[in-house]
Order: sequence, then structure tokens, then C-alpha cells
Amino acid sequence: MNPLVAAIDQGTSSTRFLVFDAKTAEVISQHQVEISQSFPKEGWVEEDPKEIMQSVYECMERTCEKLHLLNVDISNIKAVGVTNQRETTLVWDKETGEPLYNAIVWLDLRTQSTVERLISKAPGQSKNHLKHKTGLPISTYFSAVKLHWLLDNVDEVREAVLSQRAMFGTVDSWIIWCLTGGRNGGVHCTDVSNASRTMLFNIHTMEWDPELCRYFDVPVEILPKVKSSSEIYGWVKSNSLAGVPISGCLGDQSAALVGQMCFREGQAKNTYGTGCFMLRNTGTKPVMSEHGLLTTVAYKMGKDQPAYYALEGSVAIAGAVVRWLKDNMGIVQSSSEIEKLAAAAGTSYGCYFVPAFSGLYAPYWEPSARGIICGLTQFTNRNHLAFAALEAVCFQTREILDAMNQDSGVPLQQLQVDGGMTTNRLLMQLQADILCMPVVRPVMAETTALGAAMAAGTAEGVNMWSLSPDHLPQVTSEKYEPQINSDESEFRFARWKKAVQKAMNWETTEPCSNSNGLGKMTNGTPWGSIRHLLPPEWTPKNTSNNFW
Repeated sequence: MNPLVAAIDQGTSSTRFLVFDAKTAEVISQHQVEISQSFPKEGWVEEDPKEIMQSVYECMERTCEKLHLLNVDISNIKAVGVTNQRETTLVWDKETGEPLYNAIVWLDLRTQSTVERLISKAPGQSKNHLKHKTGLPISTYFSAVKLHWLLDNVDEVREAVLSQRAMFGTVDSWIIWCLTGGRNGGVHCTDVSNASRTMLFNIHTMEWDPELCRYFDVPVEILPKVKSSSEIYGWVKSNSLAGVPISGCLGDQSAALVGQMCFREGQAKNTYGTGCFMLRNTGTKPVMSEHGLLTTVAYKMGKDQPAYYALEGSVAIAGAVVRWLKDNMGIVQSSSEIEKLAAAAGTSYGCYFVPAFSGLYAPYWEPSARGIICGLTQFTNRNHLAFAALEAVCFQTREILDAMNQDSGVPLQQLQVDGGMTTNRLLMQLQADILCMPVVRPVMAETTALGAAMAAGTAEGVNMWSLSPDHLPQVTSEKYEPQINSDESEFRFARWKKAVQKAMNWETTEPCSNSNGLGKMTNGTPWGSIRHLLPPEWTPKNTSNNFW
């Protein structure tokens, strides 16, 4: 049998473990477990780090059991890659192995007041004050402000930092640390694609930036070691895959870019998951957007290989709007039902839905926006709302595609897509209609996991997967062509833009009961004022750039 390479795909709403044939990219077996989210306060989104790891172990074991039933020897699995929801922030105790707080999910808005104050004090009150180093606007989206909130508000986190027991990581770091031994020698690392989403990483030097750490008042000692996206980080220490190297790591959107084989400058993909993320490969030089997009590190396929960059348009709410219609509103009983309801309507009948549940991301970066439904009449029913929800995903994609075309100067001719929502054929047709261009969907939709497997398989010391153009697997795709005229598309898009303006500046930060405006303080003392208790070698020499 051909060698196999596996991938852990830990997303916002579920965890999966998939095993691929390293020669054909065929999925041999897989298992999926849903992840629960908690919403302790309005705008807060958390997940249990221990539940995340339990889901990883469960998926690995169940997949191995399925392979056994297929008479596939699991010793054929030569490497494991990890791909993950990005920006989600964890801190744990390296001595006990216990998380010190729930994971604060990338969608979380608790740091909105912090972000507003940072922007108000930045030169020119610019949200792009740090973009020259990070490629990112100051936003609730990224890890640095979430980490500072933990330092300032959670006793256990502060105490662990002071006693040099704390480790910070995004979800990839937590998974790799646990799988490689945890408190018994676990490897504390991340890759460049995940590090570039923290606002603490300099995308030019490819290192944690001391000035950024001072600005957010984060001790650099708690950060993971930054490695390439394809190298052996360590070996699985227990379970059925003990001894297998973990040799690939990519943030989920970078993994999808790799899985879609977008290795050439100018190639792009759009992933429809909980959110919606369009990435365009810009080659080995970072391109700074003038139209509200992010500049991010796409991947670095080996220690001695160059880093590749991407322009990214990030939309917070895509598949999450379907989950909201199901869980919060009871309008659909299952996620798959929305296609049937929307098809029954065939139109939104003038109803427009802006699902700004976590503010608006690209191209606006407006945390004060909130969700809004416009154009309701007595005729409007749940079918129209279902159609409007799907259209909202397509309109948001149109906005970031327009920005990307303006930044690159070379318009895309078609859009490559992937992600769980792409199984919705009506959505794909709507997307082609609203973009006025073909939409191409691979029949094998697991491109995010495939990208992580490719990174793991090509690593030095594994060498089970070639990324040379001659050896890349052939991908079968289906294409959706536009079926409406461009005038109708432009009319609907203009109405959508009008609705977006109605959603703006809806929510400003409410006064808080304590002085720092961040909720509970640690023993009444903000983190920034107790830094003198750290060991001398941890204390920054220059704090002039420290906002706090």
C-alpha cells in the first residue's frame, strides 16, 4: 500500500482527523467530533481547551479503528500534520498541564474597549498603526489583545506568569504540546502562519518583535518557538500513533491555500467555514493592502525555504449565520435545511441580512457594527430570510474580492472555493451570480486537511509527499457559471452596501464598573502595574512604547 499521511483539522465548530494516501491525495478514512462553544457574556466566545484535546484524541482513535476495519495497517501512517482555527488564544500551566482559562475564540469581542482606546491613542487615531510590522490592523480579531486581557483579568494566568509556569499558544501550539508529551517534555512551538496572526510577530524579520511585545505588555518568555510550516517538531508520545512524527503545521486558511495547490503568485482561494477567508498568494514579498485587506504569512515549507505571503480578506460570519438561524432562531432544524428553504423562495424579496455579530472584518474593520436585517415586509417569511443569509455570505465575498482586485491590479478570472459550506449548491450558484465570474469547487472538499497533510509529508526526514508541480495530484472540480446579468447583480450588491451602512456604529463601548474598562481586574490591579514583580531578565528595558 502507498504511504499514508494524516492531518488533525481543529476548527471553530469541530475537530477532524483525516488519513490521506500520499501518492493520490485520496481520503482513506476520517472521523469528526463537534466542539461546543460557550457565550458567558454578550460578545464573549469561549471553548474548553481540554474538550478540544479530548476531541483530537477521540478522532485519532476512531479513525485508527476504522482503518483496522478496512484492513489498513496504521503503521503506514508516516507523519501527522496540524491545522487549526487561528488567533484563538490559550494560556496553560507547563507544570500541571492544566489550562488556566478557557480558550478565547477569534470571534470574541470582549476586547472592543481595549481596541478603541488603542486606536484613539495611536498616531492619527489610525487602526493601521502597527501594520508596517504585522500586516494587520488593530482589532479584537487577533491574539495580542486577548492575551493581554487574560494577563489583566485572570488571577491564575498572572500568578503563573510571575512564577514562570505560563505558556501561551494558539490552538496549534496547545495540540502539539499535548501530543508530544505535555508536561513531560512537550514541544512548545508554532509555525509562521499562526504566529503572523498574533500581532506580536514581525512578518519581515520572521521573529517575535520586542517592541510589539512591549506595546501589548506581553512577556516574550511565554511565547512558543516559531518554526517553519514543514519540519519535524516532535513525535506523538501516546495513543495508537505513538512514535509518528508531527511534521506539518499551518493555520487553517494557509492550509487551504496549500491544499488548493495555490503555490504560484496570483493564485487565490476562498474558504467557507464558520467565517469566510479569501487568500491570494503574493510570492516571497509581503504586499501591503490599501483597501482593507490583511498581509499575512501564507507558509514556509521547510527551515531553509523562503516564506511566502498572502493578501487576505477575512469575514467573521459565514457558516456561523446558518448556525445562528438554527440554534438561536429555530428557523432551520439542520444546517443542510437552509438550502431547501432558500431554494423554495428563489429570492430574498428585497430582504438584506448583514450578519455583523462580531462587528465587521474586511474591508471595514469596524467593531462597532452589529447585525441587521433590512427590507422586511408582511410578505417576508423564513424562506426569504434563509435566502438573504446565503446572499450575505456571497456579498461579503464580493466585497473582499473587489478589494483584492484593486490591491493586486490583476483581476481574478475565476474563484477557487472550498470549506464545509461549498456543499450547498445554491450558495455556489449565488456566489457565481454575485461575482459575475465562474466559481470552481474541488470534488474533494477537504482541502484544509489536505494542506496540513502535504506540509507534514514533504518535511525533511519524512519525504513522503512531493510539492513539485509534476507530482501534485490531479484535482477533479465542478464549475458554476453566472446565470444572471451583471446589471441585476450590481443592483443587489448596491442594496447590500446600503444595508451595511445601516449596521455601522451601532454599538459603542459601555462604561464599565472598574477603572480599566476590561471587566474584572486581578486583585484590583491591572497587569501592567505589577510587571515589577517579574524576574529582572523578563522586564523590558524600554517601556516607552507600552500603551498600558
